[in-house]
Amino acid sequence: MITRHQKTAVTALAGLSLLGVVTGCSTGADAPDAASTPAGTLKSTSDAAPSTSAPAGSSAYKDGEYKAEGEYTSPGGKEMVGVSLTLAGGKITAVTVTPESTNPNGKKYQGEFADGIAAEVVGKSLDDLKVSKVAGSSLTSGGFNDAVDKIKADAGV
Repeated sequence: MITRHQKTAVTALAGLSLLGVVTGCSTGADAPDAASTPAGTLKSTSDAAPSTSAPAGSSAYKDGEYKAEGEYTSPGGKEMVGVSLTLAGGKITAVTVTPESTNPNGKKYQGEFADGIAAEVVGKSLDDLKVSKVAGSSLTSGGFNDAVDKIKADAGV
């Protein structure tokens, strides 16, 4: 049985989809400029000088390899996981997760996560990256997402 909340969610998603289609049909003259970009949105700049808007097809992130540690809490306590991402054109071209848990159960789940993460994220945009469960590990994803947030800050232009 569909609940009232589910109907509301479906209606909201349909409205957002329609908005996306209508917005996608606008011409460049109708498109918002960088000054109207919502707070917290990353903007692209060139290597030479800051720019107020991103050129078509450019990325809001510098190409390169980035490393960060992510933190999350498991039933065994605080856990850390190492993440290395290689970016090219705002897309992930390589990923390595380094398990750092000292708890045997944490080691197991982090290892399974590390083995399965590349299939989930390589080829995706850094902005679209948010994992929830990989290879049966849902808690490690919290640490991975924490590290990705740090990498976004480091790679931003």
